Amino acid sequence: MHIRFDIPADPAYPGRVAAALSRVRLRRYGYIGAVLVAVGVIGLAVARGSARADQFSPLYTAMVVAGLLSMLYSPWVRWRARRRSGDYAVEGAYDITDDNIMMRSGSQSSGIAWDGVSQVKDTPEFWIVYVGRMPATVIPRRLMSPEDAETLRAHLTRRGLLE
Repeated sequence: MHIRFDIPADPAYPGRVAAALSRVRLRRYGYIGAVLVAVGVIGLAVARGSARADQFSPLYTAMVVAGLLSMLYSPWVRWRARRRSGDYAVEGAYDITDDNIMMRSGSQSSGIAWDGVSQVKDTPEFWIVYVGRMPATVIPRRLMSPEDAETLRAHLTRRGLLE
């Protein structure tokens, strides 16, 4: 297998990559925030009927506020990543073989051996490549030809990497 394709210097592309990677990394903040809000709201409701409501209301209110801030953290980081990454729009390329993924962006290049990849998650626009538990890079499916995308999908399935 040998797949090669270019990445145009699109100012929106780095922001989409940053958003896809940060969405994976920051998902837990949304879950933690939802739990904090739920516990805080339940605590406020229970404390309201209690004789010691004045003592616990600030705690539960703080939990609700902290939960809301935690839930808003991920969208805020994604928004900042999209806003800042527009300056990074340079031409690049991917060169994918049976052994590794080589990426070039401007004058920088790097690679990931398939042996180091633990899993690949499928999203509408990208395949997110994980090394260990961390997302390491993305492979933009929309910029590949349909034949190359199907070849890569078969390769990922053969290696047991695609969920």
